[in-house]
Amino acid sequence: MNILSIQSHVAYGHAGNAAAVFPMQRLGVEVWPIHTVQFSNHTGYGAWKGRVFDGPAIEEIVEGIADRGVLDRCAGVLSGYMGSSDIGNAVLGAARRVRAANPQALWCCDPVIGDVGRGIFVRPGIPEFMRDVAVPAADIITPNHFELEYLTGGPARSAADLRRALAALHGMGPRIVLATSVLAADTPDDAIDMIASTPGGAWRVRVPRLQLNANGTGDMVAALFFVHVLRDGDVARALGAAAASVHGVLRATVEAGTREIRLIAAQDEFTNPTHRFAVESLA
Repeated sequence: MNILSIQSHVAYGHAGNAAAVFPMQRLGVEVWPIHTVQFSNHTGYGAWKGRVFDGPAIEEIVEGIADRGVLDRCAGVLSGYMGSSDIGNAVLGAARRVRAANPQALWCCDPVIGDVGRGIFVRPGIPEFMRDVAVPAADIITPNHFELEYLTGGPARSAADLRRALAALHGMGPRIVLATSVLAADTPDDAIDMIASTPGGAWRVRVPRLQLNANGTGDMVAALFFVHVLRDGDVARALGAAAASVHGVLRATVEAGTREIRLIAAQDEFTNPTHRFAVESLA
């Protein structure tokens, strides 16, 4: 299986492609990474070096891959943080090219906009681009709870509001939604939820809540879930597999006392998770 992954990249630590590529490779996927930025480290440290690429630079690399005559062998496109609308348009163009070559290919878009406690942290115009352009064109989206509420224009804490929000997202276009870091009204204080949804049903995994603020977690989650959906086709099983692996890596990160996820040290969690959690169907 081949996946084109268009995301940011850091040399130190794990975020963007530096958090997504290795887990997919560990699961046996051939990844074609294109970096939208090349930074020394995650910007959350407050200082970093490097540069942001533009849309034409991404389009040029996609063109070079297409020249190899391999786009028809690409199973999907994974995208994450978009630093500008021209990068977003380049990602959208890449997804269209891959789908044209392989009509079975899927685009998984992580609509990076913001987070609880931080609010919107992307550049002006990006939230609207995500909501109005990227999300409607994607097959799979992986918003966190903050992004779920932003995209659907209201709170999503009660069971009824969560169902409404998920239905609204499907109405926008995506066939599959993975909502991460969900803190619903009935979520215990010591737990956190992940919810996967299709127009035909929704499922929840509830895992122990760990006290950490790790870089790259969302990028890792989206990559794992995407691979399992492409490989298995069963959204509920993909949810369970991704949740188990992510929890194992994050638990190792807490034990190590670092803000960078223990992607390499805990890599066996991708293929043989230490703990698995029940996947519940949501009525």
